[in-house]
Amino acid sequence: MRVLVVCPVHDPRDARIAEREIPALLGAGHEVTQVGPFTAVGAVGQVGVRPIDIPRSVGRRRAHALREARRVLREEAGQHDIILLHSADAVLAATGLGHRAIVWDLHEDTAASLTLKSWLPGPLRAPAARLARRFEQRAARHRHLLLAETAYADRFDQPHPIVPNTPRVPESVLPTSRGRAVYVGSITAARGGEDLADLGGALAGTGIEVEVIGPASGALARRLRDAECVQWRGFMPNRQALQRVQGATVGMSLLHDEPNYVHSMPTKLLEYLAQGVPFVSTPLPLAVDLAERSGGGVIVPFGDVRAARDAVVELNADDTRRQAMADAGRSWVREHANWGVDGPAFVRQLEEWARR
Repeated sequence: MRVLVVCPVHDPRDARIAEREIPALLGAGHEVTQVGPFTAVGAVGQVGVRPIDIPRSVGRRRAHALREARRVLREEAGQHDIILLHSADAVLAATGLGHRAIVWDLHEDTAASLTLKSWLPGPLRAPAARLARRFEQRAARHRHLLLAETAYADRFDQPHPIVPNTPRVPESVLPTSRGRAVYVGSITAARGGEDLADLGGALAGTGIEVEVIGPASGALARRLRDAECVQWRGFMPNRQALQRVQGATVGMSLLHDEPNYVHSMPTKLLEYLAQGVPFVSTPLPLAVDLAERSGGGVIVPFGDVRAARDAVVELNADDTRRQAMADAGRSWVREHANWGVDGPAFVRQLEEWARR
């Protein structure tokens, strides 16, 4: 099977695309061509993958990237059995493309995410969200859909396969240790970036450092750079970032109470547990459920840096409790949220659509 993976929006090193789905396809013996903004983000193609570079679709600057994505789709579609699209921009670029197996891998709430886009004027966000909902419904009638969250299914009249955004679970991991609270992921105010900077100051004098791994920009980048007891390491490929997680005291997720996060599992929580580290999270519904089911997490109120600080300090001081939570969480993820299981199911679904 020949698969054309297209996304003008995400970094080609996006974890779901580059660390999960593409390796699963390659491991099953399939050929992959990846279309994305390699030059724009300083990325290179994976071994065994044919890369095609296009401009990046960012903010209000999207027209050129969409034209290039559309051109590549027209040139490449006939040479591939499956076209796997990873953003609404890619779906738009594929409009009118007469291919029998076009798949939209829907791994965010498209409409809700528009409420957080600083480049979109406030009065336009609600109308844009309504348009996004209609766009999803139209795509569901004309394309195959893969959903990354069970909750996304409620938006559609017909059932669609669900491929959760689960992590790979290593065979062995380092034990937890004292002195390091780690965060992995994109960094924005809504994702708790300012809270992470404040947490560093709150932890001054405790011997605990906050290690932040991920891209940030503007004033928030300056805050992280200057924050006390914070080590901001910038972007790292997901695999390298997760290696840094191993052996930490705790993994942090201080997401705010935003519509885009309410129905989504914070993937970083599953990644922390898979790497043998307990987590501290704000009370998003799926985070609360994960903490209860796995025994691997502590929940703190939204925006309460003091509560987050106390949770980290308590876990840092109690080696027995911390390691027990880490072991319980890792065991739960291995059984219930493991890409070793979900990856082959993803490949089988694409193979079925290609056969049709």
